[in-house]
Amino acid sequence: MEQNNFEGKVAIVTGAGKGIGYQIALELAKNGAQVVINDSDEALVNGAALNINKIYPDKVWPIAGDAGNIELVQRLVDEAVSAFGKLNIIVANAGITLFGDFLTYEPEDFQRVMNVNLQGSFFLAQRGARQMIKQLSGGSILFMSSVTGQQAHKDLAAYAMTKAGLQMLAKNLVIELSSYGITVNAVAPGATLTERTLEDEDYKSTWSRITPMGRAGTVEDVASAVLFLVSPQASQITGQTLVVDGGWSAVSISPF
Repeated sequence: MEQNNFEGKVAIVTGAGKGIGYQIALELAKNGAQVVINDSDEALVNGAALNINKIYPDKVWPIAGDAGNIELVQRLVDEAVSAFGKLNIIVANAGITLFGDFLTYEPEDFQRVMNVNLQGSFFLAQRGARQMIKQLSGGSILFMSSVTGQQAHKDLAAYAMTKAGLQMLAKNLVIELSSYGITVNAVAPGATLTERTLEDEDYKSTWSRITPMGRAGTVEDVASAVLFLVSPQASQITGQTLVVDGGWSAVSISPF
């Protein structure tokens, strides 16, 4: 991908304090975009912005808050426009994983997963699309799904529902938004090495063993897929889900 491919573009990336979201924001800034980043942890998102701005000055604007809150997602859109004058790209990356056995899963855990993973993504896309339509210049929306939206995983029934739902949302919004020049896609990562997953000392070795490509994915792998789908090179791609899992979902060997 060419350097400065996103020069003059303005993006929102949620869940960007660390991990995949941080890498997406970093790569967008590296390639010329202005980026509003969000995380529920204020210290984390401010630190992420500071780190990126040290490398790419004045590219990133941090906003802390719950990405499942509709007022917060409206604020993200408003501040992106206020700070940078427009909005071109949305990456609805924020999500939470609350493991639990189906037979004992608690309603409050279920609602929390739905609010962040589905409600936040849905309304961020809605509010962002409204702004893009006003601008008459099209845009790109990207939902962060998961291979769990396609393959069953133990103790992840609620989470899997949300990730499958995001893939269907990307497909359905083709009907709603294509006439405005807005593409909508999803990326479905498989096992990915992040700060959270590496807390499990066996994670890297287990997934390297059962992934056909011989390694777990990296945040760079996922960010590269995202940047392609929100770039001008992908302007004829919409309603699709790109799986980034080293071939794991082709064989679906259980890690358990």
